[in-house]
Amino acid sequence: VLCVNTVTGCELLGKFNMPSLSKEGDIMIGGIFPVFNKEVSSTATFEREPNEVICAFDLRAFRWAQVMIFAIEEINKDNGLLPNISLGYRILNSCSSPTNTLRAALTLANTPKEIHQKKTSGCPPAISAVIGEAGSSQSLAVAGILGPFQMPIVSYFSTCACLSNRAKYPTFFRTIPSDYFQAKALASLVKHFGWEWIGAIHSDNDYGRNGILAFTEEVKKFGVCIAFVGTVQRTYPLEKIMKVVEMIKLSTVKVILAFTPEGDFSPLMKEVVKHNITGIQWLASEAWITAPQPSTPEMYQAFGGALGFVVQKMAIPNLNPFLTNINPYSDPSAAFMKEFWEIIVGCRPVSPGTDTSTEETNKICTGNETLINSQDVFFNVTELRVAYNVYKAVYAIAHALHQLVFCKPVGVNKTRICVNISDIQPKEVTYHLQRVNFRNQFGDYVFFDEKGDPPASYDIINWQLKNGHVQHVTLGHFAIAEKNNYKLSIEEEKIVWRTGKTVPTSVCSNVCPKGTRKAQIKGKPMCCFDCIPCTDGTIANSTAADCIPCPLEYWSNERKDECIPKIIEFLTYHEPMGIVLTVLSLLGASLTLVTMAVFIYCRETPVIKASNSELSCFLLFSLFLCFLCPLTFIGRPTVWTCMLRHTAFGVTFALCISCILGKTIVVVTAFKATHPSNKAAGKFGPAQQRIIVCSCTLIQIVICILWLKLNPPMPDKVFRYSNKKIVLECNTGSEVAFYAVLGYIGILAVICLVLAFLARKLPDNFNEAKFITFSMLIFCAVWITFIPAYVSSPGKFTVAVEIFAILSSAFGLLISIFAPKCYIILIKPEKNTRRHV
Repeated sequence: VLCVNTVTGCELLGKFNMPSLSKEGDIMIGGIFPVFNKEVSSTATFEREPNEVICAFDLRAFRWAQVMIFAIEEINKDNGLLPNISLGYRILNSCSSPTNTLRAALTLANTPKEIHQKKTSGCPPAISAVIGEAGSSQSLAVAGILGPFQMPIVSYFSTCACLSNRAKYPTFFRTIPSDYFQAKALASLVKHFGWEWIGAIHSDNDYGRNGILAFTEEVKKFGVCIAFVGTVQRTYPLEKIMKVVEMIKLSTVKVILAFTPEGDFSPLMKEVVKHNITGIQWLASEAWITAPQPSTPEMYQAFGGALGFVVQKMAIPNLNPFLTNINPYSDPSAAFMKEFWEIIVGCRPVSPGTDTSTEETNKICTGNETLINSQDVFFNVTELRVAYNVYKAVYAIAHALHQLVFCKPVGVNKTRICVNISDIQPKEVTYHLQRVNFRNQFGDYVFFDEKGDPPASYDIINWQLKNGHVQHVTLGHFAIAEKNNYKLSIEEEKIVWRTGKTVPTSVCSNVCPKGTRKAQIKGKPMCCFDCIPCTDGTIANSTAADCIPCPLEYWSNERKDECIPKIIEFLTYHEPMGIVLTVLSLLGASLTLVTMAVFIYCRETPVIKASNSELSCFLLFSLFLCFLCPLTFIGRPTVWTCMLRHTAFGVTFALCISCILGKTIVVVTAFKATHPSNKAAGKFGPAQQRIIVCSCTLIQIVICILWLKLNPPMPDKVFRYSNKKIVLECNTGSEVAFYAVLGYIGILAVICLVLAFLARKLPDNFNEAKFITFSMLIFCAVWITFIPAYVSSPGKFTVAVEIFAILSSAFGLLISIFAPKCYIILIKPEKNTRRHV
């Protein structure tokens, strides 16, 4: 097709024989509608002119065209909008085919010979604006072919987000929201009902591909997975349709979104019903949810309860009388009228003089038929949606033309025309169309944003069967607010679901129960997972959470759904180990008191006198304190018990060993004093013995005071021994001080052992050095083995080892030193004589 300049004007070489609805006016507006829907298509070989496309009449699209005519005639009668200026129209059929749409666009771009142009360059079209098209692919073709002419195009049903690209399509506008917003609406619906595993079906065109892409990007933000994506087209062979059917059968999804026009979706719908595929909750795009063709009781068997979004509905006054006045006899040459009349009335109108011999008599109209009492859905104008978009598109163009022609908006006091109508350029209409902003008679604001899109607002539609007819029931609303936020309101209790009254669920994997976490299955979408138990110490207390660690003082229960306090462990009085150690401690203290009583009662006997009764009583008193020390180690550690247990232990044992050291020195010096010339015994009388005991004990007291002052023992919670337990024990505070206390006791014990060992063979019937040696061996052995046992014992057993060491060493001293004496005093009194001793 070539554009050439002729003497009479500009025209296109190569005409398309396209029927049209037209009416002349001062300003012409073009319209492209899919009055016929493409049924069968053949592949073009470019070797010859392509075959004519076979199409079927579409009443819905024909009504859209009639609404455009109605709106133009309404504007022509309005004295406030474009006064004394008539709008004309030229409406062509696209047959829902991008190829046919291109033909229609080129035909509209062609200037008829009757219109003379004074321009010598370019080929400006005879129309000022175009209303069209319904399909996104067709609108892309129109915007592409008319864009170079800077022709404004206002679509009423093309929703592809790709058309919002101002760089590619600077003159494209629409009165229906972009699929960018519809994708947000569908995604919000999926999120609202908690569907995580859904299927998707789209038409094999720009509308379907871009719509599903936008939807997929939105639902991914909510963690939703797309199980499969099927592709349909009205011209697909049955084999391709059956592949999608098998895909639906094999999948586990219970919710499927169909982003496709009714014509492309119809073949798949028929096969779904034929194969009795039920139990699927269908989500619909605005292109088919309210379409009359699929809204039949037969389709309801499989698609009942479908949910989808549509633009707002409106009832246009006086439209019904306009539609019922359509008559093929008023203009026999008008396009599309005969097909419309044949479908609505059921007979074929014939012009006078036409040969009817070849046609059946019962199919020929008499000419007396009327549409006034027709009950066809075509005349139901109470819930117009797409038709209302057409209505708004016409008025938007009219307001832009008014602003251009009169240089003032509608409603402002008009002056004379400031622009010659014959000089109107499409780019000027585009400029003013971008700035259109008015409120129509229904209270709706009509304007376009910087991308040519209107404000986004949808109604939620639910398919319900009432009185044997499929009803499109409005159950909610979706609107985009400021800063791209949205508001979704829906009456859930009124929804009729495909599964009944309960909201259907659609997940790849069931929600993990409490106490388990999701484990991704390799090679599958994120919505498909296994549930594995949480590890010890972590819990999942909700079905949507991962395992979280418990606080330090808590541990997970067996079900791993709750953090419970850890077991508090310390050596108590009522447990068996605590009872045994308490009994042994009290037993040792009792035996010590009994021994002390015996010594006091028999203090004048030779055995008592020979064993240094004063030091013996000091020793017994210190042993009594040693036996009572373990009682401070049992029970819940506190600040005072922690400070007392270690210091009391250190001081009492220092006192004990100091007494033994004093006895050892006395024994050694006493036997060495058997020689008259040796005066050593006189140097270690009672006063010196008290000094030795007090001074040795005082050193330990000083160490303990410094310990308590600088870094005292404190109660501590220890977690290292067990994950399920908290061991309460006394932290020694200063390790140096602790081992200094033990070391000092050890030094005293070693000195005693050495001195006693040196005097063990002194010749006498009563050699106390032997018993002291033996007791010191026991004492040293106990405390030498105590250190590794103390370090390696876990938890409360550390305390038990320390108590055992105290009791063992105390019993060793008590038995080794005092048992032989008590044996002589109580069992062998005949040996308790001066001579024997």
